Amino acid sequence: MTEIRAYPEGPLLVRGDFELLDENGAPLSTPRRTIALCRCGRTSIPPLCDGTHTLTRKPPHSPD
Repeated sequence: MTEIRAYPEGPLLVRGDFELLDENGAPLSTPRRTIALCRCGRTSIPPLCDGTHTLTRKPPHSPD
């Protein structure tokens, strides 16, 4: 079973049996059964998350 969970202002966490493919359909090496896919686009190791989103978070909107 594969589980994909979206974290608010964070990555997509993929757990279980899966195959990750590049844009040409070639398999990418994924030695772990859990990976985090970047959603912010600022990672230095695409398509995987490197935690950069934590440096670019906007503070929560506070009521006026």
